[in-house]
Amino acid sequence: MHYLEALSRRYSVKKFNNQIVPQETLHNILESGKLSASSLGLQPYKIVVVESEEMKQKLIPAFYNPSQISTCSHLIVIISKKNIEENYIRGYFNHISEVRQTPIETLIPFKNSIHQHITQKTQDEIFNWAEKQSYIVLANLMYAAAIENVDTCPMEGFRQDLIEEILNINPETEKVTVTLALGYRSEEDLFQHMKKVRKPNEKLFKFI
Repeated sequence: MHYLEALSRRYSVKKFNNQIVPQETLHNILESGKLSASSLGLQPYKIVVVESEEMKQKLIPAFYNPSQISTCSHLIVIISKKNIEENYIRGYFNHISEVRQTPIETLIPFKNSIHQHITQKTQDEIFNWAEKQSYIVLANLMYAAAIENVDTCPMEGFRQDLIEEILNINPETEKVTVTLALGYRSEEDLFQHMKKVRKPNEKLFKFI
């Protein structure tokens, strides 16, 4: 499917049909999130994929509009880090060294520059930065799903405390930023027949 056709077809599904997304397709979508651009390459987030019906049922009360959770195939939860610890940076550079077969000593200047950059920021600034990175992941997941002909619905309307409790998230170090339901649209979802409304080009784009 051409990407513009896929994006035109995409909309925020209000009700899925309970059909399960094939594992290979799910893998491709998740790989797009893994390959997302990330500032400094640090990927200050993690992605929880809820696929068991039991866990989805537990999460339903945490959402203000639960119809997507009760009918979707998978629920993706993107969790942002609230701080970037020294051991996190150390682990990142050890991984670079391993993947690129590069002596860790040659990476010290880059490591020092990242450490200096991070230590100059407040915890609130770091978390704000991490959340922005998480939304880049969200966009890539939605785009890949559209190409794979899988429907989605991004959701921010949820009870933070309840999701943290159910998923065993430490609120001192992490926070749920956004969630994304995956699946296939129900024939009963009337929103799929509505025309997509976007700003006209002359109001959206400015060429200088």
